[in-house]
Amino acid sequence: MSARPLRVAVTSRAVFPLHGLGGLERSVFDLVRHLAKHDVRVTVITRPPEGDLPPEGGRSPSGSSTGEITFRYVPYRTFPFAGRRGTTVLDRSTAYPLFGRRAGRVAASLVRNGEVDIVHGFGASVLGYAERRRELSAPLVLNPQGLEEFGATDPSSARLKRLAYYPLQRAVRTCARAADAVIATDTALEPAVRAHLRIDRSKIVTIPNALDLEELDAKVSPADAARVKRAAGITGGELVLLSVGRLERNKGFHVLAPALAALRDHSARLAPGSWRWVIVGAGPFEAELRRTIAAAGITSDVHFAGRVNDGDLHAWYEAADLFVHPTLYEGSSLVTLEAMAHRRACVVTNAGGLPDKVRNGVNGWIVPAGDPSALTAALSGAIGDKTRLAEMGARGRTIVENSFSWASAARHTLALYRRLLR
Repeated sequence: MSARPLRVAVTSRAVFPLHGLGGLERSVFDLVRHLAKHDVRVTVITRPPEGDLPPEGGRSPSGSSTGEITFRYVPYRTFPFAGRRGTTVLDRSTAYPLFGRRAGRVAASLVRNGEVDIVHGFGASVLGYAERRRELSAPLVLNPQGLEEFGATDPSSARLKRLAYYPLQRAVRTCARAADAVIATDTALEPAVRAHLRIDRSKIVTIPNALDLEELDAKVSPADAARVKRAAGITGGELVLLSVGRLERNKGFHVLAPALAALRDHSARLAPGSWRWVIVGAGPFEAELRRTIAAAGITSDVHFAGRVNDGDLHAWYEAADLFVHPTLYEGSSLVTLEAMAHRRACVVTNAGGLPDKVRNGVNGWIVPAGDPSALTAALSGAIGDKTRLAEMGARGRTIVENSFSWASAARHTLALYRRLLR
């Protein structure tokens, strides 16, 4: 008689493709899909989908061939216009912990009914389970993701943000204290996980965010890259600099704008009409970012692609000559990994887990966060030699293959589950 499959409940406030495409959404989607490939039965506890797929209790459109994936939906009650600028912090410190309490209680109910062996929570989404951990049998694994609620992304308002985020910080720390293991997504993030969550080092397990390279390679062709460039009015000879991320201040795009303007003014390498900065993403900071770009005098050299589907996102990676991620605060940065997988050299800051991915002079350049002069200097060196960019891009792909593939991450995650169950 064969052994019963492992059963895992995964809680998250968002998951692709139900709630758009972001770092968290993609990480949860990939985790669930790869667990299913290892014959794990997964119950995803999340908020209702923005579209109409899949129904509660229905199978996921994940393409898994062995394990079973079902969904349980929990209301995420917030206030009108919660996604607009100035309301993000308030939403995350009120609606998010309340959602986490409800979602965690659903996980607790599944454990009590003998339907789940392990609970794997993302951020505060597992709060209700953490509050009852002592009376529940299933081990709790916590992935706190980027810890943005603990990061001071704007020095002028850092103290105010810390105060505003206090309810969410408290919720995440409650989850961390109750967890049997806490995942750090990069070695460089281990000190931050310890300091912010106030947990012992023995609880921390480093399992990097990862990519499914076979799936990624199947997403796009050179024709797709040509198509998105043509739709944006970009000619074949223009240098394409690509940035991807939600349009919020902490992504640092407002720092990159004056850096590009300085490079244009002092170097013939960015002559008018010879380059384009493509920004993929949407968010509450867009209006201010557009004003910053206009003040820098580079509006005609910038293309806002907006929120795009997964296929067009990967088409833009293929269309780019260089990936630029000027973030001020970061977790693991899945978008940087994706750019590397597409063999693109990267100019990034030293924030979060980025130094674990981009190796200075090997597959890109690392500059101090928030330093436009350093960005200008790095970009000047980067765009001077397209042959070197191609060589760096190839080395970036090798780094992803060796250290950031889902084949490895899934094995490590399952090994963690089995250790906790023993």
